[in-house]
Amino acid sequence: MSDSASSHAHPRHPQHFWLWVMCLTGVDYFSTLGYQPAIAYRSAGLLAPFATVVLVCITLFGALPLYRYVASRSFSGQGSLGMLARLVSGWPGKILVLTLLGFAATDFVITKTLSAADASQHLLHNPVLKGQLPDSWKEGTLPQVLVTMFFLMLLGSVFMRGFREVIGLAVGIVGLFLVLNLVVVGSGLLFLIDHPERIQAWFHNVRVGNWYLHDTPIRGTGLFTTIVVCLLLFPKLALGLSGFETGIAVMPLVKGEEGDTAEQPTGRIRNTRKLLLTAACIMSVMLMSSSMVVTILIPPGDITPVSATGEPPVDEAGKPIKNPEKWPSPPAAGRALAYLAHGESPDGRKICGLFGSSFGTLYDFSTILILWFAGASAMAGLLNIVPQYLPKYGMAPEWASAIKPLVLMFTSINLLVTLIFRANVEAQGAAYATGVLVLMFSDGLSSVIDIFRNRKGSRWQRLHKGYIIITFVLLYTLVDNIIEKSAGIKIAACFILTILVLSLTSRILRSRELRFKGFVIPDVTSKLLWDAIRHLEASILVPHRPGQRSLEEKEAIVRKEHRIPPELMITFIEVEKSDPSEFIQQPTLRITQQEGKYVMKISNAASISHTLAAVALEMSKVGDRPPEIHFGWTEESPMSGTLGFLLFGEGNVPWMVRELLRRAEPDTTKRPLIFIAGQ
Repeated sequence: MSDSASSHAHPRHPQHFWLWVMCLTGVDYFSTLGYQPAIAYRSAGLLAPFATVVLVCITLFGALPLYRYVASRSFSGQGSLGMLARLVSGWPGKILVLTLLGFAATDFVITKTLSAADASQHLLHNPVLKGQLPDSWKEGTLPQVLVTMFFLMLLGSVFMRGFREVIGLAVGIVGLFLVLNLVVVGSGLLFLIDHPERIQAWFHNVRVGNWYLHDTPIRGTGLFTTIVVCLLLFPKLALGLSGFETGIAVMPLVKGEEGDTAEQPTGRIRNTRKLLLTAACIMSVMLMSSSMVVTILIPPGDITPVSATGEPPVDEAGKPIKNPEKWPSPPAAGRALAYLAHGESPDGRKICGLFGSSFGTLYDFSTILILWFAGASAMAGLLNIVPQYLPKYGMAPEWASAIKPLVLMFTSINLLVTLIFRANVEAQGAAYATGVLVLMFSDGLSSVIDIFRNRKGSRWQRLHKGYIIITFVLLYTLVDNIIEKSAGIKIAACFILTILVLSLTSRILRSRELRFKGFVIPDVTSKLLWDAIRHLEASILVPHRPGQRSLEEKEAIVRKEHRIPPELMITFIEVEKSDPSEFIQQPTLRITQQEGKYVMKISNAASISHTLAAVALEMSKVGDRPPEIHFGWTEESPMSGTLGFLLFGEGNVPWMVRELLRRAEPDTTKRPLIFIAGQ
């Protein structure tokens, strides 16, 4: 079974036509057109169109089929997090999910900081505004940092007042942005058709090796070398894959069809697949055409400081600047399509008569708007995913369920990340790609494992070869990205470490909460016996571990050591633990008669102590006399038993039951009694 059925029976969100929901995906996916063409040029030089072909092939023939399967197995929007949570269990599973949460946080946080940085770049480089700025704001990174931080604080303040993603607003923003990009890119393609000599000049430079590419993986020329270089450069363009995870995340908003069930919403799955296909096709066409237009129509010196043969720029002393993050920023860097829209290229209005300050300003406005909305979508994703997992595991402080403290925390993190990267779009690209690629790799791995477990036949037949190939491609891309720029994995490691430390600390602090949702009583006999035992005038509860002593021997020892008179009935409790890493438990309760004794058999319990305390508290709700729990003496100290309790649900049970009861029931007259006796 896929994600929890209960989350589908009553949708928490209003559902909409899949094409409109695609626009909510698009504010993240399509907004990369604001910076992806410039990043592709800076990463691949004049080979950018060929490297983009590789990206498009992997998008359409690898990532798209993979995520169509993910949509069928994780239709509540959790993606690999939800799939892995079902495939793994216990503490290793919890740690794995928390680690993926760290990468997801990296993805969402960098989405906000990168989008805000690119929005500020479009604002500050707008020719109309730039002429009004003081000279001190025209150089250096300080203006970029300040404007980026302003956008982030504005985003945080909006969420502090309350924010809901509006499908209609997303449709308008994405529609305007795509139409303007269609005008820019379409005009550029028509210009190239009318001027084939531009294409010939570009192809000549490619053939002779004038690629304007720093650190070429392989030196040389020729078709084979060019193909190999483009394959090796593909990881640098991996941001173009960023929309699939968002496409899954918005799946709960997709309207299904009549006949959909909570266990298998076939219509919603089908419509989500249409959403993924349409978004992938639109983005593939835009990436290919924009890469071609930008690469050929923008002079290399206006978009990259690298020379034709690959030498980096030099400083005032004439020494090469080795660190790309310290390279000077040409006018088209980070805003290639806006550069064309403003008519700043040498061909200017020859490409399109509309191009100029007015049209360019409109294009900047739409770009800033969609980038800002992409940040809002990422913030909404963070506010949804953190409370969804951490409280479930008992690994979130109480304030994590409140929106405003989370907004303040994430906004502070955004400002810190902006300062660290100095609002540099290219520098944050690797960190963003790291978060995206880890989640995509985990989706691929989860899908391979899920198919292997559900298919029948030999081991070889149960393996999905296509998904294995795309998973290895994503792993290669991820590793290459980490090796090329380690900032992404460092930022992700900080998020992961923070989540793990806070989560484990919270779990320890909340260990004495009565995390109980009630019992599942599966049969009528158990229900009748449960009601009868609860209404006894005096209830004596004795925990029993099967296999050590018979019930008769256990009863004789307990009555002797605890001085229980024979007229009082003893009810034995046997608790069977399942996964001690679970926080909230809803165990199954069956009551039987064995050897003439009443025995409560409780299964699927996460903790013995919590289960015993829950039984006693439930019984204390009926009658005037609270029940008694009788334990044998243990030599284990409260402190020495704490670790065993946290990890294995055991430890010093009598002490922990007493603490749970004391915290859960402040009224001493109603609180169940604890008795410990023995030698």
